[in-house]
Amino acid sequence: MTTSPAPATPGLWKRLACAAYEGCLLFGVCFITSYLFLTLSQSTWPLPPERKLLFQLWEFGWIGAYFVWFWRRGGQTLALKTWHLRLVARDGGAVVWWRAALRYVLSWAPLLPAALCFELAPEGLQNRAFGLGLLLGITLQWGWAVVDRERQFLHDRLLGTRFVGA
Repeated sequence: MTTSPAPATPGLWKRLACAAYEGCLLFGVCFITSYLFLTLSQSTWPLPPERKLLFQLWEFGWIGAYFVWFWRRGGQTLALKTWHLRLVARDGGAVVWWRAALRYVLSWAPLLPAALCFELAPEGLQNRAFGLGLLLGITLQWGWAVVDRERQFLHDRLLGTRFVGA
């Protein structure tokens, strides 16, 4: 019995376009969850300093719940469906919840150089340093996918997940 080869990984441009569309769709998710936060915490905008971190964690959690939920239920968010992509495990099956959650957390790794540059930059240059750090992080993330033999991102390679055509 022969095994069929794994489906080809969709191109980087298609995945980039899908990510941009996903960002547009997340605006709606963040709009609703921000409204819920402001209502439940009886806050107004701009948030007082003591609530900013709580708000950021709130949004991080809801965005994570969005991705993990859809990745577990058929492997497709609305953007992935639109672009005919699917997230699957290495064996082609559904992604288990802990891999989906860890993939979400690791997908934020490009922000680490940006945060580090912001913290280390002298006063007045922090915004530029953040931008350069973000550019570095994104370049490293996408650069890995360019040189990877299957065009996988590092977090997908480590977690045994991959995008396939749907």
